[in-house]
Amino acid sequence: MWTSTPSGGAPTRLAAMHLGMDFGTTRTVVAHADRGNYPVVAFTDDDGDFHEYFPSLIADVGGQLRSGFAAITARAKGYPALRSVKRALADSVAAESTTVRIGERDIALSEVLIVFLKDLYTALHTTSTIAEALARDPIESVVVAVPAHANSAQRFWTLESFSRAGFPVTGMLNEPSAAGFEYTHRLTSSPSAKRSRLLVYDLGGGTFDASLVSIIDTSHQVLGSVGLNHLGGDDFDIVLADLACETAGIVPDELGVDGYFDLLTQAQAAKEQLQPQSRRILLEVGDHSVTVPVADFYARSAPLVAQTLSAMGDLVDGLDQGEPDLSEIAGFYLVGGASVLPLVPRTLREHFGRRVYRSPYPAASTAIGLAIAADPASEFTLSDRLSRGFGVFREVAGGQGQSFDSIFDRSQVLSSTMEVRVQRQYRAAHNLGWYRFVEYTELANGRPSGNVVPMNDVRFGFEERLQSLDLDLSGIEVVRTEEGHLIEESYVIDPHGIVQVTITDTKTGHSSTHQLGIG
Repeated sequence: MWTSTPSGGAPTRLAAMHLGMDFGTTRTVVAHADRGNYPVVAFTDDDGDFHEYFPSLIADVGGQLRSGFAAITARAKGYPALRSVKRALADSVAAESTTVRIGERDIALSEVLIVFLKDLYTALHTTSTIAEALARDPIESVVVAVPAHANSAQRFWTLESFSRAGFPVTGMLNEPSAAGFEYTHRLTSSPSAKRSRLLVYDLGGGTFDASLVSIIDTSHQVLGSVGLNHLGGDDFDIVLADLACETAGIVPDELGVDGYFDLLTQAQAAKEQLQPQSRRILLEVGDHSVTVPVADFYARSAPLVAQTLSAMGDLVDGLDQGEPDLSEIAGFYLVGGASVLPLVPRTLREHFGRRVYRSPYPAASTAIGLAIAADPASEFTLSDRLSRGFGVFREVAGGQGQSFDSIFDRSQVLSSTMEVRVQRQYRAAHNLGWYRFVEYTELANGRPSGNVVPMNDVRFGFEERLQSLDLDLSGIEVVRTEEGHLIEESYVIDPHGIVQVTITDTKTGHSSTHQLGIG
């Protein structure tokens, strides 16, 4: 970036800031590139104390949304607040019209996200440890993260919200892929980092992801990813809060929305302070002080951890597969704020009998990796893969049945710089095409199974009389016809894993383009 001098002399080059931003379920963490180092940005709260995160909390103060530390202050004054807004974004049907409830108001999810990110932008420039630097060194690039298992809609709205809030987003990485960068950067001087196969176990506030990564020096290749969009630290907080209510002899509903909200906040703080030697957890439940045995909390939480073990499946076996000269199996690398729970590494060691390492910066590992990716001086490279397959149901037998065509499967490698393209051509055999696009985690007998996420229903006229732009095709019956025009479907996956399709009648030139998972 350049600026001209007042005297009209030679332009002076300004320094530029490169940021990695991990929008978390309960906390958003930012790191920046600084001459080969990647420190975490700290923010001041309303009392002037520093914290290495910006709270992912939204409050409604008399019709005005407040976020971050201002939302914590508002919540303490009794204003309604929303925890874990990222979970609403992870919903398979999330769209621009999706609403979330804060107090007595239903507010558009897109509005909530943009307000939060605009407040984050302001806080970076006013109350953060890089505020002074940003006054002279503007933000040039930002790399953001999404759960590895995120669908197209979540990826699109993450990018869209950051951009609308004013951030110059230049890239997006899957969260465990970014954490792999942090691992390698921290160990670049160690021989064990020269060649390894690493399973990144990322248990955040609202989601769980795992990625198997092959690392050669600073080159990272993701071999596979799995995830659970609705399992994270929030669920452990609920387990502990409900156990505390049970101990106090109180039904959670008796606390009311505000009382239970406060209990969840206590549970989160108590959970994060647990050490391997901890035996008891003290909590205030309404007017009652209760003591919850840690052993009881772990027993109730064990099924949650078991779900993560089950989800990893073939990724664990993949640690030992690959090149015969694979010299170093790194094992499990634990990141994400919820991974600090001592139950997690203990269960992994007992179940798999493998080495388990926890990042020294579990809550900041992803942000640090994102800052490395944003740094133009970094030599780190990444080859990632789709975490979900993508395909389309088509009409057959004169509209009496559907066939399924898998367009991209989970083995599809994504380029960090180029789009991936696939084309289909065929002669139309019906008057119109009715495409039902879906994302899926598995195929069974050639049909999508596991977690299936509907995307878009698209109707496209194959007959010229049905190709008017203002014609509603939803009420037209699909019927068999004589051999029709040559139809082309062109699919593009961008480097962020977002899919776009263009359907074209090659004879008439009529075409229709759709960004799938949006709208």
